[in-house]
Amino acid sequence: MPGEFERIAQIKDPFELLRAATERLAEAQQEVTELARLRRRLIQDLHAQGMSYAQIAQAAGLSRGRIHQIRHTGPAPEGAFLGSGEVIVVTPLRPDPASDRTYVALDDLTTGKRLEELARTFDLSVSYDHVTLDGEIDLNRPGMLVICGPRMSPAMRDAYDKDPVIAWDRDERGWLLRDTRSGTEYRSGQEEQPRRPYDVGYLGRLPRPDGKGTFLAIAGIHPEGSLGVVHLLTNEIGSLWGQVGTDRFSVVIGTEYDPDTHEPVRTELLTPIYRHDEDN
Repeated sequence: MPGEFERIAQIKDPFELLRAATERLAEAQQEVTELARLRRRLIQDLHAQGMSYAQIAQAAGLSRGRIHQIRHTGPAPEGAFLGSGEVIVVTPLRPDPASDRTYVALDDLTTGKRLEELARTFDLSVSYDHVTLDGEIDLNRPGMLVICGPRMSPAMRDAYDKDPVIAWDRDERGWLLRDTRSGTEYRSGQEEQPRRPYDVGYLGRLPRPDGKGTFLAIAGIHPEGSLGVVHLLTNEIGSLWGQVGTDRFSVVIGTEYDPDTHEPVRTELLTPIYRHDEDN
């Protein structure tokens, strides 16, 4: 850190100096946030393993009061379920039939916004990107939170094919999700007769194409399914974090929604939370 400060301080051009100092300050703030998250998680883990806060304090050379303060303040550890530092919320672009322009559908925009709001509650920085009309998206970046199914993106279709348990499929009735372990198929209520306000969605952490990390994938058979996934994630992220941490996994989520507002009314896990490392 002192060496980095000295390097920046020696920049002669005032505008370059201002830019470099601003960028470094942002990086440092992210580092402080993630170190605070890590510290709080370690104290929680040690306490869960049976150590008292007094024992943790003594071993760490800190006061018991300081340990209690760390335990109850700072960014929550479960925020690491989404990423660290900065995350990128990705939604698909769609063609505007009335012009040559592209747009993000309102349903996708709503889902992305709620995912952004969730990430910000954990002191994560958030930026946006889009799947192109051709379905292209660079998945080889850290912190990717991708709201897109296999229909709109060959890149995402290839990524979903890496899931060893949950498979996307399509037949004459439409898209479906299949639990290949149990053989159970999950379909949207919009394809039933009579139709009912119910959809299913996918939540999983999948490998990046370059093999150097993972990304979070969210997709519904219809937009209501994606919104339901984010709704469940918002309410159950602590439980999900406790079960899978940052490991690869996938699960199918069912969403009952209001037929007028399309807002989730009730969400449920339709499959077990499958850890992919158990299938390798």
